[in-house]
Amino acid sequence: MFEQWPTGALVVNPRSLQILAANPAALRSLGYTLDEVRALRFTDVFLIEGVDAQALASKLRDATMRATLEMIQRCRDGSRRNVEVRCNRMTLNGEDALGVAVNDVTVRRVVETHLLERHQQLAHLAHHDQLTGLPNRLYLQANLPGAIEQARKDGSVLAVLFLDLDRFKHVNDSRGHETGDKLLKTVAQRVRSTVRPEDAVVRMGGDEFVVMLKQVQSTEQVNETAERINQALSAPMVVDGRTLVTTVSIGVAMFPRDGSDMGELLRHSDTAMYQAKDRGRNNFQLFSPGMDRRLKERIAIESSLRAALSSGQLAVHYQPIMDVESHHVVALEALLRWKHPSHGYVRPERFVSVAEETGLIVPIGDFVLQRIIADTVAWRQAGAELVPVSFNVSAVQLQRSNLAEQILRLTREHGVEPSMLQVELTEGAVFERREAPRGDASQDAVAALRELGVRIAIDDFGVGYSSLSYLKRWRVDALKIDRSFVRDLVTDLSDLAIVSAIIAMAKHLHIKVVAEGIEGWQQLEKLRQLGCAYAQGFLFARPAPAEDCRQYLNGEALDLTARLPVLDPLEATGSGDRFRALQA
Repeated sequence: MFEQWPTGALVVNPRSLQILAANPAALRSLGYTLDEVRALRFTDVFLIEGVDAQALASKLRDATMRATLEMIQRCRDGSRRNVEVRCNRMTLNGEDALGVAVNDVTVRRVVETHLLERHQQLAHLAHHDQLTGLPNRLYLQANLPGAIEQARKDGSVLAVLFLDLDRFKHVNDSRGHETGDKLLKTVAQRVRSTVRPEDAVVRMGGDEFVVMLKQVQSTEQVNETAERINQALSAPMVVDGRTLVTTVSIGVAMFPRDGSDMGELLRHSDTAMYQAKDRGRNNFQLFSPGMDRRLKERIAIESSLRAALSSGQLAVHYQPIMDVESHHVVALEALLRWKHPSHGYVRPERFVSVAEETGLIVPIGDFVLQRIIADTVAWRQAGAELVPVSFNVSAVQLQRSNLAEQILRLTREHGVEPSMLQVELTEGAVFERREAPRGDASQDAVAALRELGVRIAIDDFGVGYSSLSYLKRWRVDALKIDRSFVRDLVTDLSDLAIVSAIIAMAKHLHIKVVAEGIEGWQQLEKLRQLGCAYAQGFLFARPAPAEDCRQYLNGEALDLTARLPVLDPLEATGSGDRFRALQA
């Protein structure tokens, strides 16, 4: 058995570390003959960086078959290989000996290093604005919560300044987008020059910026910073030989006075910024409670959402996920819809965050799951060819409800296989700062789902913590590339680089990739060229009620020349801003 072992194996004297025997695999790897190897000590051919021979010998004697030692193997030709070593005490001809198993992991280390480099490149692309070079919204989402927590521990004050350029659209419309882009780069440089090195300047998108000031000593310090920014940006700028003048409106919110978390500080600084707009632009305003009409709107949404749960205003629509090559429908995504009796359809972004903050997301999630199971049973009874159905699960729902137990009960009750369900988790909601005990709870919940056979997908991949460690730990089945990267895929080289890197990384990890938000043929063709297997978007079909989804469940390829006659009402109803009327 020793001679036939497929990887390297040695027998070593535990006291002198003299090599007593080596199998053919070890001799081939080392490049020595058996006689030459027997003349060597173990420490002549194996080393650990930064560990001397005596300490290495001690580690070797203490090692077991369960615990591995990572070492460098020095071959006869001078080359080095990365190896993992396991040891087992044994008796040979009545004498103590060490059996040493050597596994060459050089190729694996190269692949891991390559993946890590691609991941770091992807992380930099995803967290920095390609136009200005500033950190972007995703960077702020990743770093502001930590800065708030540090300020909480230090008892210090942190300020968030929300900047919006005044009449920037006029510059774009009159001078062109190229001039507008150059103006934005100049604005970014001027704002950066007005603050301290430790302060963060973030481009949120468009003509919006956020400045994060740490260790604020007084309100006057914040006022002075905001005033410097106003003055710096109101000075004329020369772009392409032309003089342009732009100004900025600034809203300020301070921790802990104006908010206890990132969401509150951004909302309140945004509210204060609009107050600055109302007061003539080119000024700054500090948040005050009297400004916050949005708090009243949130209360109105919460009240109406509770009524919606009990009065049948919520519904589940489905959008197909298509195989890019065959055009067959391989899955459906369940999407929550809320039709208010007075205000029509309300967009999910208007109420989902409120539902999460109030805990209403748990009963809403229960409703969605029950609806999916009921619709699946109805499709089966109608003779449809079933495909898996994916649905979103928030971090709150994952932590507060026993989702695995609920799925097991419902699937058994209705004779549905759990493998016909796929849970979609967002990086920002589930992975962000989950290393604490709650992260363990989330991981246990996902593990319980996997044991049932439920598939796991990461939704909006690329906009949060796209971590290789998380993908490995959570044993992910699929990644859904966020629509923000797909939208300008054909024209934006940075988006192309990000999408290409995601697809390449997923292939290495044997994870399926779904591109969201496909609306044009050029996007679809580019994704096909990049090797993306699955896609979803309005190009193929709009979300539709369960009764209109039979056409996707006939086992035939999707006819992309025909459009679904049932339009998603959200396209025609606005954003739900009329909820402000409920405040009265």
